[in-house]
Amino acid sequence: MIRLLLSRRIGSLVGFLVCAGLLAFGYYLQFVIGLEPCPLCIVQRILLLAVGVAFLAAALHRPARRLGAGVYGGVIAFIAAIGVAVAGRHVWLQHLPPEKRPACGPALDYLLSAFGPVEGLSRVLRGSGECGAVDWTLLSFSIPEWTLAAFTALSVWAVFLARRD
Repeated sequence: MIRLLLSRRIGSLVGFLVCAGLLAFGYYLQFVIGLEPCPLCIVQRILLLAVGVAFLAAALHRPARRLGAGVYGGVIAFIAAIGVAVAGRHVWLQHLPPEKRPACGPALDYLLSAFGPVEGLSRVLRGSGECGAVDWTLLSFSIPEWTLAAFTALSVWAVFLARRD
């Protein structure tokens, strides 16, 4: 029974469901509670979606050999590592003193349309004042701190699944 629960296919499906649940909770906070996401939150959502899609592809494809599982695990871990970096930057901005935080900037859609995808994304990753605000906590951890933990756990889970026999 435990071997079945920890199979690559079921494990990948669990990874996908965790990502879907986290995204659903983010949209609940946005549309029901009324918390507007900052640009870094939107980037983290996109990365969480990418991790979820990769887990779903791994679950549907179910590679029989370790090489295929390693490729899926590597791709998922790489995307999750980018998520760790973005969430880590966000947490760092939240822990800066208010006087050292960057000024509030324009919205993500304006940055991407005015500066193009590369320069716009570069400006988003530098962060802005609204990214430093902590509007909601659970057990005294902010949303980016929970997201950082989730990306770390998803990365470890992907590597664990890839190394399974």
